[in-house]
Amino acid sequence: MNEQAYKSIITKCWADAEFKRRLMADPAGTLRTEGVSVPNGSKVTVVENTVNEFTFVIPPEFSELSDEALDGVSGGKVVAIPEG
Repeated sequence: MNEQAYKSIITKCWADAEFKRRLMADPAGTLRTEGVSVPNGSKVTVVENTVNEFTFVIPPEFSELSDEALDGVSGGKVVAIPEG
């Protein structure tokens, strides 16, 4: 998911309680509705941070990034890292 899509979804959650409820109940379906590519069979988990609790995400290990992914990461882009 690109940064702009992420920001748009967060902003929509803050403004629309029903959208946030749908996102939490059916993350993959709701993200697809918003135009985010979610591979079939992928499990998506949505959690809400609070003032007293937050989620720290550890990305999957990877052996090597492609040149394209490395270019994106060095530019601050969030990329999906393939397993392996």
